[in-house]
Amino acid sequence: MIQRPKGTADWFGQEMAYMTAIEEVVREVSESYRFQEVRTPIFESYDLFSRGVGNGTDIVTKEMYDFKDKGDRHIALRPEGTASVVRAYIENKWFGPEYPHPFKATYIGPMFRYERPQAGRMRQFHQFGAEVFAEKDPRIDAEVIAMACEIFNTLGLGQLKIAINSLGLPEERAAYRNALVAYLEPLEEQLSADSKRRYKDNPLRVLDSKDKGDQELTQDAPKLSEYLSKESKHYFEEVLRHLDLLKIAYVVDERLVRGLDYYQDTVFEIMTESEKFGANTTICAGGRYDGLVSSLGGPETAGVGFACGMERLALLMQLEEANDSLRENELDVYVVTIGEDASDYGFKLVNDLRSMGYVVDQDYRGRAVKKQFKQAQKDQAKLVVTIGENEIAESTISIKALKTGKEASLPIEDVEEDFDGIFNRLTIDSSVIDAYFNESKD
Repeated sequence: MIQRPKGTADWFGQEMAYMTAIEEVVREVSESYRFQEVRTPIFESYDLFSRGVGNGTDIVTKEMYDFKDKGDRHIALRPEGTASVVRAYIENKWFGPEYPHPFKATYIGPMFRYERPQAGRMRQFHQFGAEVFAEKDPRIDAEVIAMACEIFNTLGLGQLKIAINSLGLPEERAAYRNALVAYLEPLEEQLSADSKRRYKDNPLRVLDSKDKGDQELTQDAPKLSEYLSKESKHYFEEVLRHLDLLKIAYVVDERLVRGLDYYQDTVFEIMTESEKFGANTTICAGGRYDGLVSSLGGPETAGVGFACGMERLALLMQLEEANDSLRENELDVYVVTIGEDASDYGFKLVNDLRSMGYVVDQDYRGRAVKKQFKQAQKDQAKLVVTIGENEIAESTISIKALKTGKEASLPIEDVEEDFDGIFNRLTIDSSVIDAYFNESKD
């Protein structure tokens, strides 16, 4: 039997419902912030990521899926979304006067990284993200963080913590990098295997190490804030001030550095403090990358954005039982039919009710009435409509609300003309239901 590749997943049912719900909320919230969705290829030139993400990053050196195609072009499956959006922004000249400014884009799609699969972390995974290209402005940094928070709030997630830091300008970060390498050099042999590999090529990631030994060794390391200019410090203070204006809580974490070369100034992570998921697990991360557009051949343009892994977010929603209304689509009506004549009418009724916007299903196996009712109960249908020979002869339809147990036999024309009213009476207000049934009997 051929099996799916390691680190991939097949989505269906409840799990797929969570993923779809996330996409819907992302689109709904981002539209209120005037973001528009962009789609880019899932494979790009290898150079886009080696130049954009950085040759010294784990993504490029260890995790990226890359290959030569039949035209001997060096291709990579996209490991993240920002570089692709920047490439599209430059290539399509979306910075022109005919396009919106600021340029605000969201994306949703699959990404690929060769890493050890674990819960919420796959080799093919899905991300949504947001990018803004405009002048450098602390209000935009705060707004991007606010939008991410609103997405999570709309999804019904709480227990979140925002960690934020400033990396300063590239020259400030470079000066700090040299100081950090000098500090780590005599400690090299005591570092973990990952940090030994990182400390020369990407030393800031050593500060981000989850290894307790590394954390102890770097307790007295130089602080990045000591290398920031007055201008960089002021900019960061303004970002924090605008978050305060929005009443968004945060903690400043000087060990937060992010792993991609293009970041500068503001960086942030949003973490869940859910005990069910594992406290301080990052679900969203981002920051400012003002030099990325120009480094890839575009005009001098400031940029800021974030990305969120959807599998991890869906898992968190399941564990926290977040926002029941976003779960798998509920069944409004199950149509039970008895006999061929009823089957034909039932088939038409099912499709008529669907055209009204209801979620409707029926039996296709010719099963007995008792088994059809059991299926309706298993599927948690709100209403069961029964059509048999008696109903056809009398031009009526039998309806039962499974939750309340209320039943009624109603004229077919009533159902056709006012099903919305019938549905609401049966499923919402019991006092109205009783009055309706009394009127029907009279």
